[in-house]
Amino acid sequence: MNSEKRAAQTALAQPKGYMRQHELLMILPFSAATLWRKVRAGTFVQPVKFSERVTAWNRAKVQEWIDSQEAA
Repeated sequence: MNSEKRAAQTALAQPKGYMRQHELLMILPFSAATLWRKVRAGTFVQPVKFSERVTAWNRAKVQEWIDSQEAA
């Protein structure tokens, strides 16, 4: 496992805070296009828009989504 992927998984283990898109894509099994398709469809966690150029996802909600996918 490369260090970037390990860092993203470690970051996800932290229950508080937010993840940017590049961190999500290191741990999710799909592309950026699929991520945004799922966001638009309401089948993935909605991001928080902090400013015009900063969008992030709540770590705890992402972990809940991952857990729900594993349970399904």
